[in-house]
Amino acid sequence: MGASRLRAGALALAAAAVLTGLSGCSLFGSSNAPKPTPLETLTPEIAGRVVWNSRIDSVQFPLSIATVADQFVVAGSGGVVEALQASDGRSAWRVDVGQKLSAGVGSDGRFAAVVTRENEVVVLEAGRVLWRKPLPSAVLAAPLVAGERVFVLTVDRQVQAFDALDGRLLWNLRRPGEPLTLAQPGVLAAFKDTLIVGQGPRMAGVDPLRGSVRWEASVASPRGTNEVERLADLVAPAVRQGDLICARAFQSAVGCVNAERGSALWSRNFGGMNGIGGGATAVVAADASDRITAWGLGNGDVMWTADQFQHRRLSAPLVVGKNVVVGDFEGQVHFLALDNGRTQLRLATDGSAIQAAPVALGTTILVATRNGGLYALRPE
Repeated sequence: MGASRLRAGALALAAAAVLTGLSGCSLFGSSNAPKPTPLETLTPEIAGRVVWNSRIDSVQFPLSIATVADQFVVAGSGGVVEALQASDGRSAWRVDVGQKLSAGVGSDGRFAAVVTRENEVVVLEAGRVLWRKPLPSAVLAAPLVAGERVFVLTVDRQVQAFDALDGRLLWNLRRPGEPLTLAQPGVLAAFKDTLIVGQGPRMAGVDPLRGSVRWEASVASPRGTNEVERLADLVAPAVRQGDLICARAFQSAVGCVNAERGSALWSRNFGGMNGIGGGATAVVAADASDRITAWGLGNGDVMWTADQFQHRRLSAPLVVGKNVVVGDFEGQVHFLALDNGRTQLRLATDGSAIQAAPVALGTTILVATRNGGLYALRPE
């Protein structure tokens, strides 16, 4: 039985790695790959600028930038974790955990957590390593730090909860699932007193104290003739607006769940691989060809579709105010009007791909590039 499980796990990870390679940069190295759409000639309709920039080591993993109080917390592939003041980019603290990273970073302002390529979760406090613990399998999703607990979601959908103070394992949730899992960050978020976890195409509400499942709701109904075609794991980032948590199911659908009731509100068939953005009125995502679509938050009706960035390997989008912000493979950051998808502004970074979903803190938006550039943008 043990050997059988090991073989199944190896098969799952191998297949998932292949899928990730197909959905990532390697596809665009092929001579048969579609050519990126040239950037349109643009007369800016809003003002904006880079207000500061900084640098960490390169970002070769799916970084999630944490925002806490007045700081951005970032991490580089080499193991450096740093907190930067949103106002001017000044470093509040910086520490090297001594190993290369596969996931990060989660923070509640006191504790910060990352995961190494050796499958260790490392927790920091006040810019120093507090503790580190081994994990049962690989992790790509940033840990979630909340309520003096650190929650970790592995690629095989195990969820572990640790005491943030001393690293004690509090509980482990392992549920039977599909034979294949996706080597891409899954959904791990907080909603009131409930932990939100992606479990395949389903969103689960979990008791954070005990690790028991309170409810489940499907975002997608996978179809296909084999396990690869039916692979529909929820991918980060997800979006919370009020009682709604909205997410993408890989290559299948975009949908919203009422997390207060534990029931699906709407789901729309929509191919694509990256996480989504959203605001008070809309949910926004790009498909596999980088056509961007916006749906009404409350009903899932299509508001608009924009095709000016096809095959430009877009990041997950951010909805902030009246704009949608998205980065591309050349380090360009595009600002679109939320009401119609029209490009309003374009700002350049260092020429390498935007590697993390843009995040906002007040009026400042931070993007991270593959080469380790950190650029704080401010539309005006």
